[in-house]
Amino acid sequence: MVSKVKRLLIGRPMKSNELDHEKLSKVKALAVLSSDALSSVAYGTEQILIVLVAAGFTAIWYSLPIALAVLGLLAILILSYRQTIFAYPQGGGAYIVAKSNLGVPTGLLAGGSLLVDYILTVAVSASAGTDAITSAFPGLHDHSVLIAVSVILLLTIINLRGVTESASFIAIPVYLFVVSIFVLIVAGVFKYMTGGAHANVPEIGSAVSNVSLFLLLKAFSSGCSALTGVEAVSNAIPNFKAPAEKNAAKTLMMMGLILGIMFTGITLLAYWYGVVPDEKATVVSQIAESTFGRGGLYFFIQGITAVILFLAANTAYSAFPLLAFMFAKDKYLPHAFMVRGDRLGFSNGIIFLGVLSALLVAAFHGNTESLIPLYAVGVFIPFTLSQLGMMVHWYKDRPKGWQNKFAVNTVGMLTTLTITLIFIITKFSSVWMAFIFLPVVMIVFHRIHGHYLNTADQLRICPSTDKPCIKGSTVVVPVAGVTRAVLHSISYAKSLTENVVAVYVGFDEEEIHKMEQKWEEWNPGVRLIVLRSRYRSIIRPLVKFIDTVEWKTASTDHITILIPQFITKHWWQAILHNQTSLFIRSYLMNQKDIVVATVPYHLHK
Repeated sequence: MVSKVKRLLIGRPMKSNELDHEKLSKVKALAVLSSDALSSVAYGTEQILIVLVAAGFTAIWYSLPIALAVLGLLAILILSYRQTIFAYPQGGGAYIVAKSNLGVPTGLLAGGSLLVDYILTVAVSASAGTDAITSAFPGLHDHSVLIAVSVILLLTIINLRGVTESASFIAIPVYLFVVSIFVLIVAGVFKYMTGGAHANVPEIGSAVSNVSLFLLLKAFSSGCSALTGVEAVSNAIPNFKAPAEKNAAKTLMMMGLILGIMFTGITLLAYWYGVVPDEKATVVSQIAESTFGRGGLYFFIQGITAVILFLAANTAYSAFPLLAFMFAKDKYLPHAFMVRGDRLGFSNGIIFLGVLSALLVAAFHGNTESLIPLYAVGVFIPFTLSQLGMMVHWYKDRPKGWQNKFAVNTVGMLTTLTITLIFIITKFSSVWMAFIFLPVVMIVFHRIHGHYLNTADQLRICPSTDKPCIKGSTVVVPVAGVTRAVLHSISYAKSLTENVVAVYVGFDEEEIHKMEQKWEEWNPGVRLIVLRSRYRSIIRPLVKFIDTVEWKTASTDHITILIPQFITKHWWQAILHNQTSLFIRSYLMNQKDIVVATVPYHLHK
């Protein structure tokens, strides 16, 4: 039953040699890896305005120079990450760059920040998409968390079906969103130029008495949330078709161009129409309503905006599993993240990302505004460390023309460092959790790495001196009665050795007497040892007996505990029986230096 449901949701298993077919073309990669960055135009301008309106309506004209500064930073980041793509074509982005040039701890900080950021990406995208829906249908406000979690579940299933299939699913709505925003911008500009917009907006340069440098920096840092997701292309280079690095670089440049145009257009329209943030209507919603009225085009733009905000999470679903794979390969995350699933994706990473992001949405009650500052600071830390790592890379290797590349990364590092500090200073009340959570994540990485190194040390052998130790064998079979399961187990035990003993734990004399009679009548050729338990415990007397056997024979024999267990035909039938055999096995596996094995006997009805 479980297998049928899995096949229905995930699809047929794919062969390993089909992996090349899962590589992305530039068209599909732009949709999958740019959905996060492109979708941020739906809330980037809004985050700027939320800060500025605190100083009054007159202050909204500052959104234009702030947007210009954000565009300058976007250009720097695009150029910087383009250099990273060609310098490190194996992917991994900030993690690989920082680890290679700044040391392992710095690499872990950069990579750990990105892993956390991808979880936040899914949570923010789901919450922001829900906000767009509830802007159009206010009656759904009370169901925001349920809507967001349902979308995360759907995206998780889609991505478990494989990279190519998820890309095909996502490409259409992503490009529809881009077209619809371009249509909105063109129509909005045309309406403004022809005098159709009648909002009384403050003139550029109007004096605002209570605007401080602190407020402007806070608004700028908020607007930089529109740049999250820019690094995703450099992280996922292995997902591109050959030549991977060239295709990745072209995709990155196209993403930057589209994002810049859309962000500029939305910011200009918001200013020209005098739009201010509203809890029940997003900035894009207000612009669309002012341009087209509350008709079909308005609802289409709201619908496709909600869809792209949801699908922005897919950038994380593409990049998180690959980055987690690299961490696992370096022994800083569980090796389970290295395993490819039936559809050749890193399914454990996909599932882990979906579960954690859903928990985060529930914890924050779907409040996008609470998540965005933490989300943005999480990505600007690796931005900064990546630029610094590239500076070291160019200075050490000094290839031809390295000075220009060094200059680009230096400007990028200083800019992103400044923004990171601005975030920390202006939004400390929102981002303080990062200073607790990131050190905890680093500690977890080191504990996992230490465990793997310790395990390898304990399992390692010296081929010249460590040889198999040949011993005899003593088999102990715990029995609960005279049954076919016991018969099956004893038959198997006697095929291994003649040193077989059955052990029965009884609670009262009458029960013990009946068991001894049955065993004597059956006479399987194996001695029965009866243990009396005064406190109705099976484990305790059994362990004491095994201790005795081990003490007497460990030097000459391997001790094997062979546990009989019958297996029901249907899963629900197992609930009707006690699970004593499982408890015995679990306890002995953790407590004893012995062999513990189960001999299954399958029931037919």
